[in-house]
Amino acid sequence: MIKWLLLLVGFSLLLPEQALAAPGVKALTVTTNPDGSQDYTMTLQVLAIMTALSLIPAFIMMMTSFTRIIVVLSILRQAIGLQQSPPNQVLIGVSLFLSLFIMAPVFEQINQTALQPYLDEEITSVQAYERAKEPMRAFMLSQTRVKDLETFVEIGGYEGQFQSPEEVPMQVLIPAFVTSELKTAFQIGFMLFIPFLILDLVVASVLMAMGMMMLSPMIVALPFKLMLFVLVDGWNLIFGTLATSFGM
Repeated sequence: MIKWLLLLVGFSLLLPEQALAAPGVKALTVTTNPDGSQDYTMTLQVLAIMTALSLIPAFIMMMTSFTRIIVVLSILRQAIGLQQSPPNQVLIGVSLFLSLFIMAPVFEQINQTALQPYLDEEITSVQAYERAKEPMRAFMLSQTRVKDLETFVEIGGYEGQFQSPEEVPMQVLIPAFVTSELKTAFQIGFMLFIPFLILDLVVASVLMAMGMMMLSPMIVALPFKLMLFVLVDGWNLIFGTLATSFGM
């Protein structure tokens, strides 16, 4: 059942139009009884699909580039000193579409190697799951630190059972990947914080020297931070850095 859910979650995210238009699973089966009455039965596949829909948010956050992007953008907002701008909805939307842009090659590979053959009834659902798992595994392994992977292998009691990282099961790889993503996001956020912190210190020192102790340095520094961010084309630099941090 877990394999079915993972397969359906992976397939239901950002599929091409031709994939969505392909013949799907029958949602309802009508059986005519000898007495002329009819019975209606919902297939197990449809039930699994409906259950998988609730797992899509977790899939997006934990198995793609979404976590790193949203954390970096949140730290950036705090570094500038803005509490509600850009709002959370904007940050989440930007993170989502940037994640889709970064993950597009992986999803395309899943579509070509697993989804389309499965829809064409060339392979079974188990084979489709195994094929779909490999691109996601390769992406997560490329972003996961060996130390984090070893930590969860040790916690899970799998020591000595794997000869290479490619043999690690998904239940170990996913938490290791998330841990690595959080660490990388905080490293990028630290580098973003430094120039704004220096600007805060300069403004605070100037206000202190002028005897304007009652005036908040954050209020005075905010327009200078915004001006600095705009002059250096900050959004372009941030998005470019995040995209290239995944090897694009």
